[in-house]
Amino acid sequence: MDQPDLPPDHQVTVSVDNLTFSYGSNRVLHGLSFALGRGEVVGLLGPNGAGKSTTIKALTGILPPDGGSVRVAGYSMPGEAVEAKKRIGYVPEAAALFESLSGQEFLELMGRLQEVPEELLQFRIARFLKQFDLTGVRLRRLDGYSKGMRQKVLLSAALLHNPDVLMLDEPLSGLDVNAGLMVRDLIAALAKEGKTVLYSSHVLDVVERVCDRALIIHEGHLIADGSLESLKASTERGRLEDVFRQLTDAEGTVSGVSEIIEVLRS
Repeated sequence: MDQPDLPPDHQVTVSVDNLTFSYGSNRVLHGLSFALGRGEVVGLLGPNGAGKSTTIKALTGILPPDGGSVRVAGYSMPGEAVEAKKRIGYVPEAAALFESLSGQEFLELMGRLQEVPEELLQFRIARFLKQFDLTGVRLRRLDGYSKGMRQKVLLSAALLHNPDVLMLDEPLSGLDVNAGLMVRDLIAALAKEGKTVLYSSHVLDVVERVCDRALIIHEGHLIADGSLESLKASTERGRLEDVFRQLTDAEGTVSGVSEIIEVLRS
């Protein structure tokens, strides 16, 4: 698939060329190629099992690809992974936190691993905890945090070193409405600061609000890459949800719902 031309003012910060990955004999990613520009918010979409989380893990250096190339902020993965990871903030879909640490201790650990100067680190931690309404529980162990509180800690940890690229895998998971709205506004503000954001989510109405462009993956293949407006125009659909249904052959879900209702009525 041809990559869309990035606007002239969009410096490429993430470049992916013919990326492949397999779990054993099972090929999961089939030659993905795309580029992300400075200041872009790009949605990464696809059905369950399409390869979204695997793609993000390959881009963050967690999984070494079978083939192809990945460059982040000019550094290649996995050869220059240490330097590349200094430029990445990552929020995973499901993270195993250090349960015995407090929220404060976890953020200090993450910041020190990223070599954030101590005075600046403490300043950022205090401000992030305040904005996410976690100051009162900052000394509580993480095993006593709710899912939403853990997600706020993960978002804070991803931002501590002021990364050039943010890779967010279902970042609103578990958040209350107010926190979710704040994170949506934060993503837009970070893009204005020149950050590149790759946003993976199943919540298409949120993607439609925060993203400039969408990548759609289906069965490990990149089947669409373009601005939301161009995708709607090319499929003659008015909503991103309808574009997604058409491109991923999910339009039969409506009749599937009807059948389930009929079964319940019987």
